[in-house]
Amino acid sequence: MARVEIKSSAKRKTKPGTFPFTKTNYQILGVGLVLIILGYIALGQEPWDGTMPLVVAPILLVVGYCVVIPLGILYRRKADQQLHETAAPVEPQA
Repeated sequence: MARVEIKSSAKRKTKPGTFPFTKTNYQILGVGLVLIILGYIALGQEPWDGTMPLVVAPILLVVGYCVVIPLGILYRRKADQQLHETAAPVEPQA
């Protein structure tokens, strides 16, 4: 009987002892943290019915929590993505 080969998935495998995040990931997460802090500072401004607490603060908080922090977690360089993708070889056309 023929033995069926099971191909491994194209998931990113890390070496033991290495961190899954790079310097860029930490920079993006830092920007998200700064946006969140600025959002809470804007939320605490005095005229409670002003533009800063009612408009700017929620925008900063949503962008920080829902866009920048997930981007920092999921970001991977294109060189790493191309290295781990399994693509069929391209044959030259005659």
